[in-house]
Amino acid sequence: MENLRPVTLITGASAGIGAALAHVFARNGHRLVLVARRAAKLDALAAEIAGAGGQRPLVLPLDLERPGAARNIANVLGAQGMEPQFIVNNAGFGLVGQAAALKSDEQIAMIDLNVRTLTELSLGFIDSLARHRGGLLNVASVAGFLPGPGMAVYYATKAYVISFSEALHREWQPLGVRVTALCPGPVSTEFAARAGVDGDYASSIFSVAAERVAEQGYRGLMQGRRLVVPGFANKLVTSLVRFVPRNMLLAAVALRQSRRRPAPGS
Repeated sequence: MENLRPVTLITGASAGIGAALAHVFARNGHRLVLVARRAAKLDALAAEIAGAGGQRPLVLPLDLERPGAARNIANVLGAQGMEPQFIVNNAGFGLVGQAAALKSDEQIAMIDLNVRTLTELSLGFIDSLARHRGGLLNVASVAGFLPGPGMAVYYATKAYVISFSEALHREWQPLGVRVTALCPGPVSTEFAARAGVDGDYASSIFSVAAERVAEQGYRGLMQGRRLVVPGFANKLVTSLVRFVPRNMLLAAVALRQSRRRPAPGS
C-alpha cells in the first residue's frame, strides 16, 4: 500500500464546476484522475492542464450512474499504482418539473448518481484518505438547505449530501481527513440544459462563476472547513432560511420553479 501514488480523483470533470476544480487542483500541484462519461471532453481537459504546465491527468470515461462504478474506479487505480488522497464528488444532475410528471426512472437515476455513487466513493477509500491525510470535497448546493417543490428529488439529494458530509466532517476529524460540502447557488454550466430549463438559469444575483466556486471550494477543503457557500447572496439565504416558516419557503421555491422557462425540446 505504501508504494501507491496519491492522486486527486474528480468526478463529473468534463465541464462546469468539475472542470474548474480540475484546473484549480492541477495549479496547486495535484496529480489528477478525471472521471466522466465523455471521453473527448476529458481528453481535451487533460490536454489543457498539460499545456498549462501541469502533469497530464489520467482520464477514466465511465458512466457513474451504473452500479459498480466505484469498484471499477478502485480497480483501475490499483492497476495504475494509484490511490486517492483527495476525492471530489462533483458528478450530479437535476430535473425541473413536478415529481409526478417527470419520468420516475430518470428521478431514480438522479438518486443513483447524486446519492448512491457519491456515498460509495466517499466511503470506499477512507483508508487511503487517512493514510495520506487527505480529504473529501462533496459538491452539494444551496438547494440542499431548502424544500424543493418543482425539483423535489434534486433538492432532496442535495440535502442528503450536506447532512452526510457534515457528519463525516465530525467523524473523520480524528483520522486527519478533511470533509467539506461545497454549496454553490446557480452556476452558468451545462447543468441547466440537462435539468430542462432555458440558458438564463444562472442569470441572477445568486449566480457565481464556476471558477470562483472552484477556488473557494479548494481553499475551504484545504482549510478543513465544514461548509463552503460561495457568494454573499447565497450565504445570506442559507443563514436566514432557518428563521423563515417552512410553508413560506415552500411557496417561494414553488413560485420560482414555476417561472423557469423550459429548454427547447424538453
